[in-house]
Amino acid sequence: MTGPISIRGRSRSMVLAAAGLAAALSIAACGSGSSGGSGGSATGGGTLVLDSSFDLKTIDPGREYELTGQMLTKGMYETLLTFANNDLTKPVPDLAASFELSPDAKTLTLPLAQGRVFSDGSPITADDVVFSLNRLIGMKGNPSFLLDGVTVSKSDATTVVLTSAKPNAALPFILPNPALSIINSKVVTANGGTTDDKDGAEKYLNGASAGSGPYLLKTLDVASQAVLTKNPKYNGTAKPFYDNVVIRNVKAATQVLNVQKGDSQVAVDLSGDQVNGLDQSKVTVTSGASAYTIFLFLNQGADVSPATSNAKYVSAVKKAIDYTGLLGVAGKGSVQPAGVIPSLLAGTLPPAKALKQDVEGAKADLAASGVAGQKPKLAYPSDLTLNGLSFQTLAEKLQSQLATAGIAVDLAPAPVATELDNYRNGKEQIGLWYWGPDFPDPSNYLAFAPGGLIGKRANWPATAAPDIDKAATAASTVADTAQRDALYQQFQEDLNASGPFIPLVQPPTNIVTAKSVTGAGYNPIWTVDVSGIGAK
Repeated sequence: MTGPISIRGRSRSMVLAAAGLAAALSIAACGSGSSGGSGGSATGGGTLVLDSSFDLKTIDPGREYELTGQMLTKGMYETLLTFANNDLTKPVPDLAASFELSPDAKTLTLPLAQGRVFSDGSPITADDVVFSLNRLIGMKGNPSFLLDGVTVSKSDATTVVLTSAKPNAALPFILPNPALSIINSKVVTANGGTTDDKDGAEKYLNGASAGSGPYLLKTLDVASQAVLTKNPKYNGTAKPFYDNVVIRNVKAATQVLNVQKGDSQVAVDLSGDQVNGLDQSKVTVTSGASAYTIFLFLNQGADVSPATSNAKYVSAVKKAIDYTGLLGVAGKGSVQPAGVIPSLLAGTLPPAKALKQDVEGAKADLAASGVAGQKPKLAYPSDLTLNGLSFQTLAEKLQSQLATAGIAVDLAPAPVATELDNYRNGKEQIGLWYWGPDFPDPSNYLAFAPGGLIGKRANWPATAAPDIDKAATAASTVADTAQRDALYQQFQEDLNASGPFIPLVQPPTNIVTAKSVTGAGYNPIWTVDVSGIGAK
């Protein structure tokens, strides 16, 4: 993610808190009146109603990059690779039969699974794959950056090759993104599709699906609801249960009411407080850590703050924080990330490596720093709530915790639109922000390296920590999975030991379902896979 507010629109919860989306909608035709969905049997059928707060702009694969668009596209299309059972550490074949990354991490070879077909019954070919991915690259839309520096070709009629200009071990982790879905090139070309910025197929693809996924688009209103219907030609590995899926744009407060009285079977935008107020005899709540890392940074520019640029002061702050206490503020399902890479991703540190509170050690480091009398400002976006966790509440808790070790800070809240500029321009003394992955690969977190995107915002150049910079460079170029994980873990251990960043908490995510519903597991890319939701 390019910053705490993604210019690519990936954080639904942030958008809801800071901007407020559409009002709750009354869609009488979609109310199920039954906690198990409308109609159906133990073997499938009927209608699933899912309430979500829309951030929807388009469902054109190659253009969509908002969370609602990802959820819908995942239901209607397939990708070369995917993540089974929401395990983000291990990409597995989907439309590809297998995949192989070259030792230099520059070439990814993907033989295609044979016999797979689009919704019109036509076979999926290497030409369709090449067209789909080159269209994404050539249109230069929101998700085009995912394949920056990558060329797509076929080596034969059934094999696709992705070639990167520089080592890119993240490619297998990028390909499961629904924006890289494979589309029916003949159908899309007939409706204005091209592989450059003159493409005119978006209108068609917002009214009809041209993929091979478990569902087809029946109707779409980007402001209110989407209706999907089962694809009779689907021959992939998923086992869609419901004949129809209705995804409605509903505010979180109304989602609470709907799921409890059986007007919907799934709600995906509820905060910890809202979940705590549910009657759990009627619903099932699945809470777990999100893929967001909330962190503190201490500016290393001596001209910005002589205190925060002092190594002993940074160490004192790390030791003063009660990380377990922060989880109490964040709520059920939250976890302490052991490093900047969240627990859901490959390369994450084991919990035993996490920073720990040591108040006496913090006091000793503060005394040794020589800047104990200074009072830096802790800046944060006061109107930002992430997955139900208010940054205002978190900042107040941190101020109180630091005070127990004699560290005094002044809170400096500001609206997100104002504070974002200070953060990006390296003007904050202490900053409280969050980071989320554009794709579930640890390379996203090289932004925290000295001289990286976030490193620059902390005025921490590569020359300030050459050993950490060397570790980051090595991690970015290795293809071997085990070696790569080890390098990213070492990178994070070095950051914890001497970097200016303090990973604090992964806020929770909550999926609420009717008691009769199964399989609605959280995925940070597409939220939930509607084709995996079934009934008991």
